[in-house]
Amino acid sequence: MGASYLANEYAPIFVFILIALGMGAAPLVLTMLVAEQNPDDEKLSAYECGFEAFEDARMPFDVRFYLVAILFVIFDLETAFLFPWAVVLDQIGIFGFIEMMLFLVILLVGYIYAWKKGALQWE
Repeated sequence: MGASYLANEYAPIFVFILIALGMGAAPLVLTMLVAEQNPDDEKLSAYECGFEAFEDARMPFDVRFYLVAILFVIFDLETAFLFPWAVVLDQIGIFGFIEMMLFLVILLVGYIYAWKKGALQWE
């Protein structure tokens, strides 16, 4: 196991890393070179969070952001369970189908509850 053996074995990995770094850096460099750089007040304003980024970290935070995040996680997990279930549906049979329908009904009840409570309404 000489140095040439290691170089031959690991050379493709290093080439792959260099290509990956180049593909990641190329769009950033091209954007800086080609795109027009003129940020205005609208572009620099607070986007989705509703408050400025550089303020006191202990300021009150609206609980609706947490509700939206929790609902996103719940429905994101739902899709994470649906894809594998759809792949093996023919193997798990009617029992697996009923179990998934029960899971979806529970999620639907939670969604309707959140809707009725106004968790999806934004002022």
